[in-house]
Amino acid sequence: MKKLLTSVSSAIASATFFAGNALALGNPNTIPGIAADEGTGGIKDAIVRVIVTILDFILIVAVVFVIIAGIRLIVSGGDEGEKDKAKTTILYVIAGIIVVLLARVIVTFVAHLL
Repeated sequence: MKKLLTSVSSAIASATFFAGNALALGNPNTIPGIAADEGTGGIKDAIVRVIVTILDFILIVAVVFVIIAGIRLIVSGGDEGEKDKAKTTILYVIAGIIVVLLARVIVTFVAHLL
């Protein structure tokens, strides 16, 4: 458990570092060098928008899972098994959120390079 928490905290620190770089690139839905109001971004722009939209949807689902796990934790009524399941769910969802955020940073970075 301690090893998992260390890994998660390291991933959060990394995501925070890379998120600043990703945000410095500008709007992740547009590709640098292409005007956003032209409307003809091409296939590359469409692919980036689809991937970012899918990642946004996954983040919304992950937040819902955290809320559900939090409710399960509160409603567990002192049952240690249920509390452990809820805590494990929260940890896994947080790890998933970190992976999705890193994926978004990678997509933005690759789109910027191309």
